[in-house]
Amino acid sequence: MTTTFVIEAMAAANAQLRWKRREQEEINDSDSSSDYSDDEVVIRGRSEPVETRPILSVQRAVNVDHFDIVERVELGQMASMFFNKVGVNMFYICLIVYLYGDLAIYAAAVPVSLMEVACGNHSCSAGSVKYNDTDSCWGPVRRKDAYRVFLVSTAAPVTNTNCQTQAPRWQHFSFTMMIILALIRIGKGHSEGRPSVAQISGVPNLFGVCVYSFMCQHSLPSLVTPISNKKRMSSLVMADYILILCFYSLLSLTAIFCFDSSLLRDMYTLNFTDNCDVLSIPVLRYFLGLFPVFTISTNFPIIAVTLRNNWKTLFHRDGGTYPWVVDRIVFPLITLVPPIIVAFCTHDLEALVGITGAYAGTGIQYIIPAFLVYFSRRHLEPVLGRDAVNKHRSPFHHTFWVWFVILWATFCLMFVTANIVLTEAKN
Repeated sequence: MTTTFVIEAMAAANAQLRWKRREQEEINDSDSSSDYSDDEVVIRGRSEPVETRPILSVQRAVNVDHFDIVERVELGQMASMFFNKVGVNMFYICLIVYLYGDLAIYAAAVPVSLMEVACGNHSCSAGSVKYNDTDSCWGPVRRKDAYRVFLVSTAAPVTNTNCQTQAPRWQHFSFTMMIILALIRIGKGHSEGRPSVAQISGVPNLFGVCVYSFMCQHSLPSLVTPISNKKRMSSLVMADYILILCFYSLLSLTAIFCFDSSLLRDMYTLNFTDNCDVLSIPVLRYFLGLFPVFTISTNFPIIAVTLRNNWKTLFHRDGGTYPWVVDRIVFPLITLVPPIIVAFCTHDLEALVGITGAYAGTGIQYIIPAFLVYFSRRHLEPVLGRDAVNKHRSPFHHTFWVWFVILWATFCLMFVTANIVLTEAKN
């Protein structure tokens, strides 16, 4: 629903940009024609005003579909077009908090994987064992100490450069291999999982994890704009989400039936590193154990640069530039230090993903798309008129659905917050 909201807002933004250009062209034409307002050109004995605008160009402008999505308009630009100053600042604050959560998760995930591979017992006689942070890694060095060493060494100051890194394309191979390995173990009757039918206490965290897992709204401009044929965009989005849901469900269900839930790791790939009953080939076990390191390490600098640039945009003033110290030292520090501190204090990936998704993720996935589509409609109606039809209009175009999404997000946030408070009170 909110994905179709963003696509409709993108079409509205394209329409507004075209309308503004057309107005600017008319102003330029009127300015140029005013220079000749008192002049006349004699043609075949008649006096006629100079024609300043070709008829064909007017006809072509009439035939243009204003709502064609041909320009990539990012969420920040749409917020600037349709929100007031307070709304724009709230948008950037929400995005920055989400990116901080992203960096904290990535900053913790890489050293966790390195710690498990470096400190774990990978012999086939070890079996599945869940270690404590205070257990020994190398002699007097505890696992917690090894984690912090890896954290400091991997979270390098990378935000002073414009990264164009692309993650290795091993995701499909790794996910498919884990699903197949889990299915083989279940088929052999060696599965250890005995999950309960339902666990209501896990629903609040499930909400945050689901928001984080299906988060793509902030990337839609880059995904949708290059598509040449956008006529069936809503159907394509629906099919895409169904396919992703099926894949996530298959990965999750095979996991909870294959492994003992008490030994199941937050980083799912690590369940294959110390259990030869699931995977007996050492090279593949190390590959799966280090897989998050390969993929996340390349994404970390990209997200860090994005966060740094958003900080610059939030404090930017027209015509102003930042001093070298602010640009090269202050912004990188405020980008890297907070997520590293969070990752230094905890490596509970389940909690980090749940909280990031439940709070900042809710803003980006639910609240911002709902307000974008609502204000884009209000903004364009007096300009293009009520008869103008947005061909990329959401199937959920009634205002009821906008307020339903906002109420749903508000209810979920209250539910998650109450659960966190009650859980902490019990502890």
